[in-house]
Amino acid sequence: MQDHQNNRILQMSAALFFAFIGGCIFSIFHVPIPWLLGSMSGVLIASHFTMIQLYWPISIRNTALIIVGYSIGLSFTKDTLITMTLHLPSMAFMTILLLMICTAMAFIISRLTKINFPTALTSSIPGGLSQIITFAEETKGIDITTVTFFQVIRVIMIIFFVPFLLFSPLFSRAGLENSPFIISSTAQQSFFPQIILFAIFSVLVAFIGKKIKLPTAYLLGPILGIAILNIYGIPGPPLPSVVLDISQFMIGGYIGLLLKPEKIKHKARIIPVALFSSILLVCISLGLSFVLVWQFHFSSITSFLSLAPGGADQMGIIGHELDADVSMITGYQLFRILFIFFAVPPLLKLILGISMKKKELKNK
Repeated sequence: MQDHQNNRILQMSAALFFAFIGGCIFSIFHVPIPWLLGSMSGVLIASHFTMIQLYWPISIRNTALIIVGYSIGLSFTKDTLITMTLHLPSMAFMTILLLMICTAMAFIISRLTKINFPTALTSSIPGGLSQIITFAEETKGIDITTVTFFQVIRVIMIIFFVPFLLFSPLFSRAGLENSPFIISSTAQQSFFPQIILFAIFSVLVAFIGKKIKLPTAYLLGPILGIAILNIYGIPGPPLPSVVLDISQFMIGGYIGLLLKPEKIKHKARIIPVALFSSILLVCISLGLSFVLVWQFHFSSITSFLSLAPGGADQMGIIGHELDADVSMITGYQLFRILFIFFAVPPLLKLILGISMKKKELKNK
């Protein structure tokens, strides 16, 4: 046991084992995104109910973010760019409106739970689980445990509510458009050696993004780099689904160690608020989606998945399974992610600066 406490390799091996067991169990029971939620749950349970110390290197998480960034970047085609250009006013309006609603929710949450406002705002932002948590880690003054808890609760709510809503009478399957998707279940014949060149390029742009202090550089760098190549007619090979499962596994285990419920203060207040705010955000997104149906005559499924508070990759996968317009879904989701990553950090810095000045004045 003493050997284990000081041996990083043994700690990492144990974490990988528990994460793998969790992923396998979730896969057997056909839980959505099993390798993300399963590995996260396996590590979370093992870290709190066993005496074994676990370790998950951040380099594994960063590698996974590069893979996810590459896959999202592939969805950014000329068609997606044209779609985003034509619908830019609508995307901007819906994104800003949703963020304003989230800001109001964050203000109420901070008052009800005594969480500082930057943490409450980051907890309320509707983005992908791994993207928002990565963003929270890189921003000073934010309680990563609380953000992770809120975002995981939201993912669970989405998993239960989105399928229920999509197969309810509210959503018609008529008029759905088939569209190509970036994730293939089998690798193309040209996967090798092209993927090696694109992998090197993705790593390179990730490090460049880190050097120029791009928010969540290991994700945004590959997204922007691969998107530019794609738009200029140099598409990379689609990733086999097993590679994306591995990337979710690599992120899930890391998030599992971040989630520390015992460190959450005022649990009795925070847990009900987290549940209610997640349900409310899904309902608000549902309401706004009917505006898209009325304005642009999108299918109800396409509209809802375009605005649903999930990640571009997860909403795209669900859209593909339901034969929705994936390019439209990806366009709206990518716009929101990019807007959040570029607009929210300056806002949080401003808020943190104001709060620091107030504390200094009180101390004087």
